[in-house]
Amino acid sequence: MSPRTEKQFEEIREERKAQIKKVALEIIYEEGYEGTSISKIAKRADISKGLLYNYYESKEEMIREIILDGFNPFLKVFDPDHDGVLTPDEVRYFIDEMFNILKSNLKYWRLYFSVMLQPRVMSLIAEDLQNMVGSISGILINYLRWKGTKNPEVEIRLILALLDGIAFHYLMDPKHFPIEAIKERIYKLILPEKTT
Repeated sequence: MSPRTEKQFEEIREERKAQIKKVALEIIYEEGYEGTSISKIAKRADISKGLLYNYYESKEEMIREIILDGFNPFLKVFDPDHDGVLTPDEVRYFIDEMFNILKSNLKYWRLYFSVMLQPRVMSLIAEDLQNMVGSISGILINYLRWKGTKNPEVEIRLILALLDGIAFHYLMDPKHFPIEAIKERIYKLILPEKTT
C-alpha cells in the first residue's frame, strides 16, 4: 500500500471537519450554544478532544465557520457572474436556486437556521453577517434603482425580510407550502413587468 498523497490527506481532513461540523450543529440545536462543549462534540464525533483542537482552536471559531459556510451556497448563486450588476435573469436564477438549495437538505437547513438564530451564535457572526448583507444589499439597491424603485433602501429591507420569512415558512412545512405560487409573486415584486 502506497503512502497517502497530500491531496488524500486534505480530503480526509475535509471529511473529518464536515463530520465535526455536522455533530456540532446537532448538539447546539439540541442543547443550545451555551450547553455545548468541545468535549461533547468530540465524544459524539468519536474523536479525541485533542484532535478536535487540531481542527478548531475554540467552539467559537467552529460555530462561526459552520454558520458562515452555510451562506456560501447562497452567495454562489447571487450575482452568478460576480460583476456586481444584477440582470432580471440573474434575479430569477437566484430566487429559483435559493429554494433549490433549501430543498436539497431540509433537515440541515432546519438545524442551521435554528442554531443561527440563537442569541450567542448571532453575536459571534453579527459583524460578518452585516458585511455579507451589506455587499448583497448594495448590488440589490443598484438593481432596484435601475428598475425604477422610488426608495430602494427600504424596498431591499422588505425584500430580504420577505425572502427570509418565505424560507422559514417553507422549512417548517414544505409539503403544504405553495412554493411555485410564492415564487411567481416574488418574481412580480422584484422583476420588471416585461420579464414576468
